[in-house]
Amino acid sequence: MLEIKPIEKLQATVTVPGSKSYTQRALVVASLAKGESFLQNALISEDTRYLMEGLRRLGTGITISGDSIAVTGTGGCILNPHREIFLGNNGTALRFLMSLVALGSGNYILTGESRLCERPVKPLLEALNTLGVYAYSRDRDGYPPVVIEADGIPGGMVTLTNVESSQYISSLLISTPYAKIDVDIRLQGRTSSLPYIDLTVKVMECFGVKVRRKGDDNYYVKCGQKYAGQRYIVEGDVSSACYFFLAAALCGGRVRVLNINPRSEQGDMRLLRIMEDFGCSVLRGDMWIEVSGGNLPGGEYVVDMGDIPDMVPTMAVLAAFRPGRTVITNVSHLRIKESNRLAAPVNELNKMGIVAGETDDGLIITGGKPHSAEIETYNDHRIAMSFAIAGLVTPGIRIKNSACVNKSFPGFWNELKKLSHSPF
Repeated sequence: MLEIKPIEKLQATVTVPGSKSYTQRALVVASLAKGESFLQNALISEDTRYLMEGLRRLGTGITISGDSIAVTGTGGCILNPHREIFLGNNGTALRFLMSLVALGSGNYILTGESRLCERPVKPLLEALNTLGVYAYSRDRDGYPPVVIEADGIPGGMVTLTNVESSQYISSLLISTPYAKIDVDIRLQGRTSSLPYIDLTVKVMECFGVKVRRKGDDNYYVKCGQKYAGQRYIVEGDVSSACYFFLAAALCGGRVRVLNINPRSEQGDMRLLRIMEDFGCSVLRGDMWIEVSGGNLPGGEYVVDMGDIPDMVPTMAVLAAFRPGRTVITNVSHLRIKESNRLAAPVNELNKMGIVAGETDDGLIITGGKPHSAEIETYNDHRIAMSFAIAGLVTPGIRIKNSACVNKSFPGFWNELKKLSHSPF
């Protein structure tokens, strides 16, 4: 149990690690590349370690030195370890490897912790089958563990409708340059987290593969393209930075976050626009962003967060401290994340005396004056980090299972300490 101490004056500088989204995409792409790649400023965390171990078992050479990773790619020749590949609770790794192992030969079984096995993957299984891959669930239909009976990806056209995870599309995009014929991916209806598909395409292009696009609903991958090893610098993680932006908003002070590209294409940059709506000022430097907080305005605020779902726990904490009602929409898919990220914030805000409830596709939170509480983290890093920031202004906030932040930000607690004593 970790108790967070409130701070009187916030004026600090912190540093965030490399982006988890970019690190994982670069690792998988580099594993398919011919030759050696060097990933600099990479995130070394619980999630990325699970992914790296999975890639090693598939024939990729990986060496870690500090925050750099040397990757010797397979050139698309995937080995079969002839045993299960365990991926913890890393949903991104599971989904990305489902398509990657299809390029191999023989049976592959991908599995993980109990929570991972509660996270649906049926749309990706169906898409792989449409493209000619025999892929299915071993136990419960539509959920891990999954079995891929691999003999390459034949290819063709596939349509996905009302996709709840953009990772299904990213998974297909990354591996289908090695398909036997061209692959045409078409999207119908609503697709969650679209900015993450843009990140995938950007990483693929950095390693030499082009994706032809028609708007946000059609992606065409020509077969015969090959990734080539590269030196690749991973951007700082905007998702991790946003907890410190939240600190500035709640404390009314200033926080400068280093190792952040102010022109980043990471979707969570949109939280800065929301911060500005709430009276914060934002300064952008060469590789840093500084947020200064003021008085949070009242009134009703409605926000669609379908493109930045990871920021919903952060937004929920912010909403708890502003006068008025905050309505968060278009995030029903958060129920299938590392935890149920709609139920979890509601439960913990209610403990703190804040009126909050779920809707079919989001949250409604009426701000007030939160009080002390013991915060259950549900083994979810984003719940832990978001509610830790509440403790900077509310005495008596205690975080259970604080080590769960290791999933994405192992140094979080050290950086949080800097808020109380680090000058500019």
